[in-house]
Amino acid sequence: MNGVIGEILPSALGIAVSPIPIIAAILMLLSPKARGTSVGFLIGWILGIVVAVVVFTLLSAIIPAADPTASKPIAGVIKIILGLGLLLLAWNQWRKRPARGETAAAPKWMAAIDTMKPAGALGLAFVLAAINPKNLLMAVAGGLAIGGSGLVVWQEIVAIVIFVVIAACTVLIPVVAYLVAAQRIAGPLDALRGWLLSNNATIMTVLLLVIGVVIIGKGIASF
Repeated sequence: MNGVIGEILPSALGIAVSPIPIIAAILMLLSPKARGTSVGFLIGWILGIVVAVVVFTLLSAIIPAADPTASKPIAGVIKIILGLGLLLLAWNQWRKRPARGETAAAPKWMAAIDTMKPAGALGLAFVLAAINPKNLLMAVAGGLAIGGSGLVVWQEIVAIVIFVVIAACTVLIPVVAYLVAAQRIAGPLDALRGWLLSNNATIMTVLLLVIGVVIIGKGIASF
């Protein structure tokens, strides 16, 4: 069990520190309909992570069972492909980083956040969590680690809960903080939004690079 938790931590943290959903959540907290949209976004974010990791945990059952001490070439190949995919995304993020002195452009959909309704915020968060390629690859890695570990059902459920809590914490914490003390955190949230937007490409490049290398290493170790 402890080994599985250690294996899923990098992927869960990778989702957690992804700047774009954090920026989106902060913009909703600073919007006129902050309470409704931010809660909707949080629910959609959690649901998206749950669906993605559960689906790939179940799909990992199609990988043939083997002696725990034997090599696992199929799992190894999948992990190497996932790792290479993350490295490719890291390279793409680095290429798209703003030049020195330029202001990073926010995604166009962020302009609609001020007029977004709770249902729209929920749908947006679900897409960012479950369909966005960067987060999806990390959910695949997490689900593969959980489903291929040989854990019993209740242990898999615990591992999934731990994965989801860690992955969702960076959206959960500011939303809960806003609901508790809205006026106090408005200024710090706006400053954090600006910093994350300016450094999004660099953060994601380093993150994807590190996690990609880790997953490739685990894939090689499976042979």
